[in-house]
Amino acid sequence: MSDAVRAYTVRLELVDEPGELLRALEPIAENGGNLLSIFHERGNLTPRGHIPVEVDIEATPERFDVIVDALRSAGVNVVQAGAQRYSEEVTVVLTGHIVDTDLSDTLSRVQECGQASVADLSLSAPEGTEGVSSARLRLVAESGGAEAALSAVRSVADEKNLRIIAPLAGDAA
Repeated sequence: MSDAVRAYTVRLELVDEPGELLRALEPIAENGGNLLSIFHERGNLTPRGHIPVEVDIEATPERFDVIVDALRSAGVNVVQAGAQRYSEEVTVVLTGHIVDTDLSDTLSRVQECGQASVADLSLSAPEGTEGVSSARLRLVAESGGAEAALSAVRSVADEKNLRIIAPLAGDAA
């Protein structure tokens, strides 16, 4: 374990709404990251219509890992963390009683496979939390991890009697 402070770059994807940049910076400050620079590309949009933001920070390796976890826990879409760049992306749609069967548990179990992270989630529950709903999950994985992530999603979907459409057109896995 090294306690030497190093510089890291974190690439984020933010919704173009007031307060989103501040919401993304708070986990960095709260966990001891020293802000070096912010490149907020408001004129550019990602393919999903979000704003790319590059944040350079200084932290120990251990603190950096805590910062990245805190960003994800706060719902910030981390596209790249330090040298960890996700080279695979897959999008799936789940339908059924998603909310009623514990959406948080479903997401946690997908991430527990250790091969991917849930980068984005869109939920539609037109009949309320007890009715049929649908969720679009965008998963990002390091090279070779998308199949393991899909396997985890399929396993949870089978157990909870959810229907799955995966991968959506245009995905590599």
